[in-house]
Amino acid sequence: MTAQSSAEKAAAFLALHTGPGFVLPNAWDAGSARILAQLGFPAIATTSAGIAWSLGVPDGGAIDRDTMLTHVARIVAAVDVPVTADLESGYGGTPDDVAATVARAVELGAVGGNLEDAADGRLFDLEPAVERVAAARAAAPRGSFVLNARTDTYFVGATDDPFDRTVERAHRYIEAGADCIFVPGVVEADTIRRLAAAIPAPLNVVAGLASTIDAPTLFSLGVKRISLGGSLARAAYSLLERAGRELLDTGTLGFLDGALGYAELQRRFERR
Repeated sequence: MTAQSSAEKAAAFLALHTGPGFVLPNAWDAGSARILAQLGFPAIATTSAGIAWSLGVPDGGAIDRDTMLTHVARIVAAVDVPVTADLESGYGGTPDDVAATVARAVELGAVGGNLEDAADGRLFDLEPAVERVAAARAAAPRGSFVLNARTDTYFVGATDDPFDRTVERAHRYIEAGADCIFVPGVVEADTIRRLAAAIPAPLNVVAGLASTIDAPTLFSLGVKRISLGGSLARAAYSLLERAGRELLDTGTLGFLDGALGYAELQRRFERR
């Protein structure tokens, strides 16, 4: 990848955040990325959960930085559309660790990344969390990398209504250099609408996990970016489990109804 093509992809990806809203599917390997890109999605995200499952381990920090970034690199190399990487909480305890993770993702061709503000089931204190966002921004200047600051206020540490805490963190992360704010775990339509109005940057929510609100409705609430997390990987693995169960229980092949034929799938992976 040339510096120019990387810059063009970063600009194209950032521009998506100023439109009416877009769906960002999450791939877990090069093959899933190729399929999603050929369907016409303008950009692709990676899923740390899906990558972990593809390696036979649970989600939640079981994969080290080098292993995760190796899989990100394969996804980037497989498609021509912009790729944004799930960088979890930055793979390290310090802002310098976060900067190193982001810098490596940029070297591999990713033009965006998520950075979480929680680890081991707890939120980082606010000031260290802000420092981590600032370090990520310093490692990848604005315009070259779309920094999606994720806050887990609706997942951990929420003993009361986390709305105000979420908005406070969002404002601080934006001041530190975040391009957009990711709030997973929020499910109520009215809360999503209020968050979109209160956060002065594009709002990313995840569909298919805690929230099952469809994309058109989320766009009408003010959401600009909808990701799927591990939902597509879950769907694929669920089909595999159902197919295996059918083979064990009855030996029949009903799971192949609607499946792509061998030749058709082969064509999906031909370089044109």
